[in-house]
Amino acid sequence: MSDFHISTDPAELDVPAIHQFLSTQSSWATGMPMVVLRRALAHSLCFGGYADGRQVAFARVVSDYATFANLVDVYVLPEYRGRGFSKRLMAAVFAHEDLQGLRRFTLATGDAHGLYARFGFSAPLRPQSLMERYFPTLYTDAPAA
Repeated sequence: MSDFHISTDPAELDVPAIHQFLSTQSSWATGMPMVVLRRALAHSLCFGGYADGRQVAFARVVSDYATFANLVDVYVLPEYRGRGFSKRLMAAVFAHEDLQGLRRFTLATGDAHGLYARFGFSAPLRPQSLMERYFPTLYTDAPAA
């Protein structure tokens, strides 16, 4: 694990690798166009995780840096899972100086509840107050450009 490091420097991000994973391997962003990813990255605080000379992990935070943040697009490449990288990535996210003192930090996960519970996440206190507009097939249903 000593060779794993995390950076928020946008210049270090391997955007094609992030796009490849999110658009073809994730369950939440299948078909995401590169132009959409680039816009999302430009307006987010991004955390890259690096090992063996390549980007192997990623997390993105959308925030106003004062009251609210939403954690999205978290992954560790399959061949690098089981090494504690996701825990280290999350520790870096929640220790980041710009993300301190926020009233609400949200995320959506289908299968990593245990990981996020370690960092204080739980089911919403008042789920009846939460609403969303969600278009899960937006990228795959969009006409080809």
